[in-house]
Amino acid sequence: MDDEDDDRVFQVVVNHEEQYALWPAHLPLPAGWRASGCTGRREECLEYVAEVWTDLRPRSLR
Repeated sequence: MDDEDDDRVFQVVVNHEEQYALWPAHLPLPAGWRASGCTGRREECLEYVAEVWTDLRPRSLR
């Protein structure tokens, strides 16, 4: 991570397997991913992911 990440705005995205990732908010969503509703600084988004993604297994393996 570089210092530039501290000022960037990210959104949390989730795929069909309910796996989460951070994505730069100014870019179009990648294919197969949808917005989770959380947008903010990197640390804020990581905190959100830690709260909601408690089972790291893909949905198909749960």
